[in-house]
Amino acid sequence: MTRTYPVSVCIITFNEESRIRDCLESVKWADEIIVVDSFSTDKTVDICKEYTERVYRRAWGGNIDQKNHTIGLATKDWLLCLDADERLSPELTEEIQNVLNSHDTADGFFFPRRSSYLGRWIFHGDWYPDYQLRLFKRGRGRWQGTNPHGRVSVEGKTRYMKHDLYHFNYRNLSHQLKTMDNYSDVFSGIMVERNKDFSLFQLIFRPLYKFIKVYILKRGFLDGLPGFILAITNAFYIFVKYVKLWECTHGNGREKKQNEKTV
Repeated sequence: MTRTYPVSVCIITFNEESRIRDCLESVKWADEIIVVDSFSTDKTVDICKEYTERVYRRAWGGNIDQKNHTIGLATKDWLLCLDADERLSPELTEEIQNVLNSHDTADGFFFPRRSSYLGRWIFHGDWYPDYQLRLFKRGRGRWQGTNPHGRVSVEGKTRYMKHDLYHFNYRNLSHQLKTMDNYSDVFSGIMVERNKDFSLFQLIFRPLYKFIKVYILKRGFLDGLPGFILAITNAFYIFVKYVKLWECTHGNGREKKQNEKTV
């Protein structure tokens, strides 16, 4: 199929040798692939160089900053942003190509994202369809939000694709818990910078509401045992975030800051 509008794929990486190949295989049809790596110590860079010459190394400045830097390197009309743990389904690839060849007037497109968790696809809760805006015209979109997460904001008309973007974010429960630990550190740091104080109400009721929302209101129970585990861990992540905020503002975190000032 002839592509009327060329596409730049933008990916950031760090120690993703076990997942990056599948991601790159799903976009090797693109006109340009740009990878910005945060000094991986495994074979990530070597694998990326099998698919593109445009592999760069840059110190990590946060998720949003790194992704905006990456899209700034693109030269094609359309930008397709993926994480290393994501890949296009064959149906989504065909849909993207058809849309770009149809002279659609939209400036950006949302993809429904389907995530794999503990060996099965998740179709309920907060994880599906989990629409992500990942395809947009160059110069019309930027990554915004709060680290460690972020979303693309597009100036102009957007619409939704029908087929799924595949997501393989956690290798196992241990990987999920490590990620939650890292992300909750980032959250508490940002809240302290914004002078947000700890709230006992949020510590108690936000995790509870998260579980009820994910498992009951959004029918996470239909995803079997993985759906139950996911609801519990999502609620626990909220709990950990506010415990760490309490540490930073009332406990060990405050004492550490005071010691740093004394030194």
